[in-house]
Amino acid sequence: MSAPATVRQPARKSRRRPGGPLRVLIRVFLWVVAVGWLVPLLLPLYASLRPYAETAAQGYFSLPRTMNFDYYVQAWRGGNLPTHFRNTLLVAVPAVLLTLFFASFVAFLISRRRLPGGKLLLIGFTAGNLLPQQVVLTPVYLTYTKIPLPWWMSWPSELVYDSYWGIIAIHVAFQTGFCVFVLSNYMDTVPRELIEAATVDGAGVWRQYWQVILPLVRPALGALGTLEFAWIYNDFLWAVVLMSTGDKLPVTSALNNLRAVYFTDYNLLAAGSILVALPTLIVFFVLQRQFVSGLTLGANKG
Repeated sequence: MSAPATVRQPARKSRRRPGGPLRVLIRVFLWVVAVGWLVPLLLPLYASLRPYAETAAQGYFSLPRTMNFDYYVQAWRGGNLPTHFRNTLLVAVPAVLLTLFFASFVAFLISRRRLPGGKLLLIGFTAGNLLPQQVVLTPVYLTYTKIPLPWWMSWPSELVYDSYWGIIAIHVAFQTGFCVFVLSNYMDTVPRELIEAATVDGAGVWRQYWQVILPLVRPALGALGTLEFAWIYNDFLWAVVLMSTGDKLPVTSALNNLRAVYFTDYNLLAAGSILVALPTLIVFFVLQRQFVSGLTLGANKG
């Protein structure tokens, strides 16, 4: 008997990595880009640890003689940062949660339930997201100053103007379009058989959304949650235009409290900037896994 013929496996195409001078050039380029991004971050950190008199005499790019955390204590107390941190969280956390909820449900209806006119609605959301916010400053301001609220919702103005509700609403309105666009494309990758099986089992629209789709889009929600928190947290425009009470302003406006009338200690301002930036870094590191998973969706397909 003859030996069975061996089955030849198709040869895999080897991916060549750049080597030699090209590889060195790529590494040098990446190091230059990384340093270029880190210098604007490390320089304020370095300056915040040195007295202003020392940097004024020797320059910021000089070896330190004294380094301490005095400016951080001064910025925390002088800028009233605890109050402004609380104000920012009162706006950012509800705005992010409401944006993700509304956007995910609308994206579910467009992508999975085949809502009539869903594509036109998606185009409308995307087009609205391209509208510059400065264009609607005056109409929004005039509208907010004419809509009343109960005193317990907005004190002392008793209007949507100068209230957290108004700031939350404008952020949700502007950020929902982008999130709908991202989540609808993400949900298109979910097998339609899952929805059909859930429908056969008697699951309604809400149960399909909450128990079937929402757990599968958790990486996208984590990535969007990180981005939305950073964008809303760093907002300065809407808070300044739509609020007048100083104790209600977010933490981005608290840095202005560290400036004197005739003199600005930029080392103190650098310390305050570092403190203000910490919450966004914490949120990123907490949601880093979901953030990376959401960005790399589909990278290994094909």
